[in-house]
Amino acid sequence: MSPATRIGLTPAPEPRPGEEPRTPRTQGALALDPHRMVWGPPGTTPDERTLRRLAQALAEVLAGRRPPETLADRLTDHAYRDLVRAGRMLPAGSAPFAGSVHGKEPRDGVIEMCALVHCGDRNHVLAVRVERRGVQWLCTDFETA
Repeated sequence: MSPATRIGLTPAPEPRPGEEPRTPRTQGALALDPHRMVWGPPGTTPDERTLRRLAQALAEVLAGRRPPETLADRLTDHAYRDLVRAGRMLPAGSAPFAGSVHGKEPRDGVIEMCALVHCGDRNHVLAVRVERRGVQWLCTDFETA
């Protein structure tokens, strides 16, 4: 079994004292929390489903259907600035849909993936690099065409 398919999704962590609990929305088979993307226990490798959720969330931001702030805790500062600067890059008459994800682990602690994003009549490709920083996985770079 590859490292990228070892784990499953975990529920959102308990709120901190004084913080209101966050209730995930359900869209299809995925539970989406607009405030936080949960990838699993700290330090574990994200699985294919989790990587697809990241691609979906990035596609939604790039199509102008989701605020970039919802991904701030999953991107490095540089990648977040690039995402905000990019603005609406994916023209979509309907909501974008990230299809299957193809990923490679070129070295320990790095995952490079691509996903086909369906945007109405056109499809786009989204490439994403995710790196482990301590026990957390962060998106360090993305590109779309």
